[in-house]
Amino acid sequence: MPLHPEIATFLAGLPTPPEGPLDPVAMRAGDEAHVAPPEERLPLHAVEDLTARTASGEVPVRIYTPAEADRHGVLVYFHGGAFFLGSLNTHDHIARSLAKETGLKVVSVGFRLAPEAAFPAGLDDCYAVVRWVAEEGESLAWDGTTLALAGDSSGGNLVAAVAAKAHDDGFDRITHQILYYPSLDLDFDVDRYASLRENAVGYGLETAGLKPFNAFYIDSGADPADPLVSPIKRADLTGLPPALVVTAEYDPMRDEGELYGRRLREAGVEAKVSRYEGAGHGFVQHFSWIPEYHAVFAETRDFLGRS
Repeated sequence: MPLHPEIATFLAGLPTPPEGPLDPVAMRAGDEAHVAPPEERLPLHAVEDLTARTASGEVPVRIYTPAEADRHGVLVYFHGGAFFLGSLNTHDHIARSLAKETGLKVVSVGFRLAPEAAFPAGLDDCYAVVRWVAEEGESLAWDGTTLALAGDSSGGNLVAAVAAKAHDDGFDRITHQILYYPSLDLDFDVDRYASLRENAVGYGLETAGLKPFNAFYIDSGADPADPLVSPIKRADLTGLPPALVVTAEYDPMRDEGELYGRRLREAGVEAKVSRYEGAGHGFVQHFSWIPEYHAVFAETRDFLGRS
């Protein structure tokens, strides 16, 4: 189907990006300026900012409790933003919707960003918070069952990398991994995937922008050949947690996500790949107010077995 008309209208109204190198500080400030005030956000039983004291150091987290209960399953959420953008605030609405729809307590991670923090600082923070949730489960009122991971775009990359690190370390508490239009291959050779050419221009995220947007991460020491940087390069995917991989029809990174899902299944991992027609990259963050795309949260709920 064609690009959703409301997405097409939005993209047509965007100004031409400024020329010159990307400015992380200015771009972050621009993103923060569009965050809805607290009184306009989806209400939940409780939202609390804490500092997780972990093996990686002190990591800010925001904890979303959907309803009053003695115990909850937990979903740990890693935001997108090409490893240099995004925050607890810019992705607050996604975390709220995840908590509301799934009934899980959501722990959103304010991991360190490139270029200020060199690889693997952000990845270490994410993994450390997952271990912290398991270790501090009693104080978090974790029910000891569901411990899911979810992330969008580069956050999906971090989900896959954390799941792999946990498996290699023998940490087997992660029950699910949910990857929304994940960035899984930081080798941006346009001949690697057909979607890099098919969706190169006109759908928001453009193929030519992938290298400069990810350059902050790569230049900080993230080697695209490393499976912890490009999780699709991991040779053995056996033993990883069940996965939901959500892709978008008009996303340049569509095919790498779908390939990852197929490779998981070939390795004996339960994996569902769900392509959202008419959508482009970032639709969960920017267009989940459109009913057919808000359904991604119900699909997540169902995948987690909490329908």
